[in-house]
Amino acid sequence: MQNVLILEDHPETREWLTSIIQQAFVEVELFEASSLAQARKIINDNQLDLALIDLNLPDGNGVEIISEISQKSPDTYCVVATIFDDDNYLFPALEAGAQGYLLKEQTTDEFIQNLQGIIKGEPPISPAIARKMINHFHSDIQPSDKPDLSNREKEILGAIAKGLSRNEAAEILGITSNTVASHLKSIYGKLNVSNRAQATLEALRLGLVKP
Repeated sequence: MQNVLILEDHPETREWLTSIIQQAFVEVELFEASSLAQARKIINDNQLDLALIDLNLPDGNGVEIISEISQKSPDTYCVVATIFDDDNYLFPALEAGAQGYLLKEQTTDEFIQNLQGIIKGEPPISPAIARKMINHFHSDIQPSDKPDLSNREKEILGAIAKGLSRNEAAEILGITSNTVASHLKSIYGKLNVSNRAQATLEALRLGLVKP
């Protein structure tokens, strides 16, 4: 991680998140914003690796920025940092392109550990949010609702949803990393998703992974 945006309107919380980023990653350049307008200027002027985004902001909802970043800079890793854990905030953020969702009730150490997991390919998702995602999809799925995934694709999706990197999944399944990448492209197309967090949601819905 080199360039990181923190979008948070409360000064004390922004300071706390700044400290977390500095502890989680070495030698990062931090950009701070307290509104959507400030964030948009930073996004237009800089190439970001990570954006830590609050949702409830003075001039709108952080989901707007997540959507804009996903369109303009798809390589930027967007993570929500919020107090809101209800479906009305969670799923719109994920659908907009958020690849992680962290609650501010977590400790500093937990936040740092979750963010460092990004480097290993692990989506930063608070345990309470993971449970909510599971409960949301805790219902029988009609056969017609199930995407037509091959057994190998189900194995790969399950491995990725558990937090394994592409190389780790390849090693466990006894195939090459390039083969995993090819299958992932097919999986994302069949599930109509674009990132690991959205794929994890589908894996949970299909019962391919457990809490």
